[in-house]
Amino acid sequence: MTDVRPPPRALPVVDKDSRTFWTSGRDGILAIHRCKQCAYYVHPPVPFCPRCESREVAPEAVSGRGTVVTFTVNHKQWVPGLPVPYVLALVAIAEQDDVRLVTNITDCDPGEVGFGMAVEVWFEPVEELWVPLFRPVRGS
Repeated sequence: MTDVRPPPRALPVVDKDSRTFWTSGRDGILAIHRCKQCAYYVHPPVPFCPRCESREVAPEAVSGRGTVVTFTVNHKQWVPGLPVPYVLALVAIAEQDDVRLVTNITDCDPGEVGFGMAVEVWFEPVEELWVPLFRPVRGS
């Protein structure tokens, strides 16, 4: 029998600011830092708000919905065992258009992905992290 596990994913360096982003998926939550002073979402996670310079930022659950801003369909197998083609995309979260996540679009044919496509988050567990990936929105 052939082992069909996905190839190893390159994992990020996790620090105290990014830990919640990479682990909240365990509970099905996409957590993005938000400023307590001006309500601005901050990503990548840092300990200050770039809009008002407040140090009162903390992770907050968001809806997990977003929109494909741009994407590419990659046909090169960069890692042995990596299934191709795959979609690499920038997804803007529904709560704030300028918060964009680099991610993969999954659970659909790569030819179906388009600009402005509505997507929702799901999480791929890898070691002790939960990588946020997106798929087309499935019913309400």
